[in-house]
Amino acid sequence: MRAGDLVSDFPTVGLDTPVIDAARLLAEQDLPGLIVVDDRGLPSSILPGTQVLRLAVPGYCLDDPALARVVDEAHADRFLGSLAGRTVREALPSAPGELPVADPDATVLELAALMARTHSPVVAIVDGDGLQGAVTLQALVDRLVEQ
Repeated sequence: MRAGDLVSDFPTVGLDTPVIDAARLLAEQDLPGLIVVDDRGLPSSILPGTQVLRLAVPGYCLDDPALARVVDEAHADRFLGSLAGRTVREALPSAPGELPVADPDATVLELAALMARTHSPVVAIVDGDGLQGAVTLQALVDRLVEQ
């Protein structure tokens, strides 16, 4: 089985997309992450949902998780409001690592190794015609366990 057999259409966002819009897209489509594309429509990064949360969670709660417990429930339920006016660019790591991109001929083992190595639940599938879609961790694992 090859990546081309598992690829599906996948939403993309740009670097200047409001991160709250990216969060809505993640929630509405139940996605593990999003493909961030450049001006040519090619993948420049993968934005895992956890990075959106990292941008929204107050820094003091990241530094000391016990402090998250002292915030009252009414305020804790609204922490995503801090994303207003911020962009996808701000949610991405400052020192990007390996880009999880594969071609349609990649094997499932290659995809699994790439996901594990890059800690990405999404691999963008690109060929000579550009972005073809993505393979998600869920799609990969679903296919592997049914064999």
